[in-house]
Amino acid sequence: MRAFSADAGSEAEVSLQFLDQHHEGVAIIKMNRPAKKNAIGSVFLSQLDDCLAACRSERALRCVILKSEVPGVFCAGADLKERAKMSPAEAGAFVTKLRRVFSDLESLPIPTVACIDGAALGGGAELSLACDTRIVSKGAKFALPETGLAIIPGAGGTQRLPRVVGASLAKELIFSGQVLSASQVVNLQLASQLYDASSADESLSTALEFAKKLVTKGPIALRLAKQAVTLGMQMDVNSGMAVEGACYAQVLHTRDRLEGLQAFGEKRKPEYTGE
Repeated sequence: MRAFSADAGSEAEVSLQFLDQHHEGVAIIKMNRPAKKNAIGSVFLSQLDDCLAACRSERALRCVILKSEVPGVFCAGADLKERAKMSPAEAGAFVTKLRRVFSDLESLPIPTVACIDGAALGGGAELSLACDTRIVSKGAKFALPETGLAIIPGAGGTQRLPRVVGASLAKELIFSGQVLSASQVVNLQLASQLYDASSADESLSTALEFAKKLVTKGPIALRLAKQAVTLGMQMDVNSGMAVEGACYAQVLHTRDRLEGLQAFGEKRKPEYTGE
């Protein structure tokens, strides 16, 4: 088990752990800023940025789990006390970086899972939306309350939320700032699973069980499937079909595809290498 810290000289607000043995190929990005309920400040954002860069350079990685180490909260959103000290120009630059880092999370070439065990508010909700899928505990809450502060979601919420729940409902949620319960989040398909977690270990186990399924799949296939879905959602269906065809063509000449066929014929588990 390896750990990566963006700031080894102090207690990291965001850190990265590479797992091994039964969960080899899985990494966990841990958010741990308890005094601020994981509110996103400058240090937090820079460390998240560094962790994502480390994930992108890890060739053997198959899945990334994003979770909180703070009980009862996933991420409370922006650090408003820090934001209040910024000039409009400084605030604009910070939100631009925030939007870029969340887009970097979204564009990681491997599946990402947000493990929401508590409140995901504002920027925290947007952070979860940048992941490929979300699983929630019964105590989870989800909201984009920015209009109550006379601002709008600025880290992708106005774009990612309607792509999940549709434009009309997304407008309603953004206009009103309504707080959704865990069951509502699942019913609206904002999350794929609802788990009854009584502890942080239990919530992580749920996420790891999902990640374990992904580790057995062809890594090139996962990357290209993600690319096909992500790009296809941004265009008309015919253009999306062309993207799918281009992605499929890239798997045809891989060793993993031949290994998958051979393993199927021999009734054994395939051993994929990402080649």
